[in-house]
Formats: sequence, C-alpha cells, structure tokens
Amino acid sequence: MSTAKLPPKAEQPVICVVGARPNYMKMAPIIRAFAAYRPALKTLLVHTGQHYDAAMNDRLFADLQLPRPDINLEVGSGSHAVQTAEVMKRFEPVIEQHGARAVLVVGDVNSTLACALVAAKRHIPVIHVEAGLRSGDRKMPEEINRIVTDQISDLLYTTERSAHANLQREGVAEERAVFVGNVMIDSLMASLPQAVAPAELLAAAGQNPERLAQGYGVVTLHRPSNVDSADTLVPIIGALREVAARLPLVFALHPRTRGNLERFGLLRELEAENFIILPPQGYLEMLGLMAGATLVLTDSGGIQEETTALGVPCLTIRENTERPITVEQGTNTLVGVAPEAIVTAARSVLESGGKRGRVPEYWDGHTAERIAAHLAAWLKTAEVEA
Repeated sequence: MSTAKLPPKAEQPVICVVGARPNYMKMAPIIRAFAAYRPALKTLLVHTGQHYDAAMNDRLFADLQLPRPDINLEVGSGSHAVQTAEVMKRFEPVIEQHGARAVLVVGDVNSTLACALVAAKRHIPVIHVEAGLRSGDRKMPEEINRIVTDQISDLLYTTERSAHANLQREGVAEERAVFVGNVMIDSLMASLPQAVAPAELLAAAGQNPERLAQGYGVVTLHRPSNVDSADTLVPIIGALREVAARLPLVFALHPRTRGNLERFGLLRELEAENFIILPPQGYLEMLGLMAGATLVLTDSGGIQEETTALGVPCLTIRENTERPITVEQGTNTLVGVAPEAIVTAARSVLESGGKRGRVPEYWDGHTAERIAAHLAAWLKTAEVEA
C-alpha cells in the first residue's frame, strides 16, 4: 500500500474512467465541461486498457478532442471475471497514489463495474453517468454491470426519465438520481460538422463512391449472441443479403464478426454481392456514414441513440433494448433476429421512409455542462456535511 501523503480531499482529482470505445464519446464532453470548474473539478483520466488499439485510440482521441489518458492500466482482454478482477487490482493503486475526490464511470463495460467496486469499498463517492438503463435481460453481461454499478453509486446521472422508474424498483433512493440527458449526443453534435463524407471514405478505401449515389444502408454487428453462433449469424446474414438486393449495404466489420464470417464461410459471399465491406471505422467516419444513410441495421446500443439524434431510421437486430426511448420517441425499431422480421422492417423503411421520431428531452448537446455544474455543487455540499 502506498504511503505517499495525499493532498486534502477537496484538492484530490475526480478520477474519470474509460475502458472501451463507447466510453470515449461519453467522457470527452465531460472532461471539457469539467475544465471550466477547475480546480473544483480537477480530473485524472484513467484508461483501463479493456479494449485498446493504439492506432485506433490515438485517432479517436484526436477526433473527439479528448486528452490522452493520464494513466493506462493495460489490462487487455480476458474472461469477464479475469478482466474485472484485473482492473480492480490495477485501479486500487491509482487511488492510493493520487487520492480521489470521487470516481466517475460511464456506461456498462466491465471497467465501469470494476472501478466502481474499488471506489465504493474505499468509501469514495461513485458517480455513474448513463445510469438506470435496463434491457430486462440478465443474460447480457452489460445488464449485470449496470445493475450492480447503480446499486453502489452515490450519484446517478440518467439519459432518460424511464431510468428513474427502473432505479426506484431496485430500491435506489430517488434523491441519488438526476436526469441530465444524453452526454453521447454532446459528442455527436460537436463532431457532426467534421464528419467524413461517405464518398470521401469510400474513395480512401479504394471503393467506387458511385455505389452510394442512389442511397445506402449501414450495418454493424458485434454482440456475441448474434455473431458467435452459426445458427443465429447465418440467418441474419441471409436477411441482410435480401436487403442488399434492393439497397447497397456498407458493413463496417467488427474483428469478432469478421472472424466468425470467415469461420462460417460467409465473408467471401458478401464481398461478391451488394455489400461494401470495410474495416472498423473511426468516429468521424461512422458519423458521416450514419448521417447520410437511408437506414441503419445494428445491434449496438450507442448507435440506437445516435440514429435517433440524426433522424435516421434504425433497425435493431436484438430481442430487447436498454434504450427504450429510442423506440418510443426516436427512429429505432426493435426487429429481433428472425430473418423475415428484418427483411419486412427494412422493406417498410425503403417504401415509406421509416419512423420519423423526434429527439428526446435534454439530448441537446449540453448534458456535460449540466453534469459539471451539478457535480461541483454536490461534492462541495457532501464534503461539508462529512
């Protein structure tokens, strides 16, 4: 254990934790907003290394104007148990060395839970951004992370009002939850003017931009439940091929998905059809692709929100969603994994233009500012009362 003398609590940093790419889009505007409250909201940015690709991360940090992490724990991949335990082991010495006025975590990855557990056991306030979201499916590792993190958090910032009902059902005191809006939309709105045009992206990838001239769709798939089993992936790809017969599909392949497509003998067939196969894309590239798309087919939680903010029809290839507001108010339709349902929903979008939707309350680009103002006041009050 470190014996270093720490500064007074009020002078210690708010440790901000990121672990995977979706976290960066949520953390970037928070770090910028906190800068206006220094020294009250002095920050220490910790990357756990849960998902870390040096080239992609450097590019993403630049795209989002996110400073390079102060500390990288370099945890790497592993089973859920191994990864969570390793993050905890490596994160605790950071707190011992630097102290922590609070620990702020975002989203629902293993790093979120691991760092929240370390902080809670050391009686350090835990702040959870994007709290209270529930899919109702405890087979999803992320659902377990969400539930446990919310139980041990002192302050829970929510993206939609339905999250408060979820938290109250689980016994979370009402005063701990604060509705602030969706911080990821802050990044989207700030970055949209710099988004890469799809034609420019295709030209850089050696593809003919004219293939997109009459409209196109965007596909992303990465969830193990969709891509790890041939029994599920093969029918989904069959449905996508039917959609691609009517509309070119830009398929940005997650490494896990590419590996399974190759393993099941599907990749070569897609490359020969009306698909434009691309490697994983940067944030500005994906933003440009989605903004110009006729429709998006995905199993990503974040993309459900981004397409709602962009007003682009989204078909979510899952049986449930932890982001119901995108279905109730936005442009998202939950279609499940049955091929017939996917094809029917896509046909409906192509024939009628899809759901119009509206942008939900407080998805206005100012969520991080609300978080910073509230947290600065909350910490001051909490420390006085302590």
